Amino acid sequence: MIIKIQTKLFFLSLSIFIILIDQFTKYLIFNNAKRFINKDFLLFKIDFVKNYGAAFNIFSGNRLFLSLISIIFSILLIYLILRKNALNELEFYSYSFILGGTIGNGIDRIFKGFVIDFINLNIINFPVFNISDISINIGFIFLLYSIIKNK
Repeated sequence: MIIKIQTKLFFLSLSIFIILIDQFTKYLIFNNAKRFINKDFLLFKIDFVKNYGAAFNIFSGNRLFLSLISIIFSILLIYLILRKNALNELEFYSYSFILGGTIGNGIDRIFKGFVIDFINLNIINFPVFNISDISINIGFIFLLYSIIKNK
């Protein structure tokens, strides 16, 4: 199945939308931390954490390495979205969500030296996270589902 360029641009636009939402929420938290911290929203509360590593703070303090990984994965995902025609729609969605999250956290890592995390779940003890992290996880769930479905 050949995918039209307009469809591919839609998926890149989805990634850009995720990046904008992520950066906007991080901007709000970073510049209004005192106003938002410890606000309770039923399932989660707002917190402010500077994450100098990747998921669960692994590779903490390796800004250059993590920035390079973000750039490489972003380029690879853009390539997959623009150049691959054999992908199904779910795979395009998964790559778009992962791309948006990767670039969102990459922007923080490159320009601030840390990633801003601010969503703290009330219902379970879980590390604080952000919109990019949610987007990456949704993308991986879509990708896993696609792999399982197509086998």
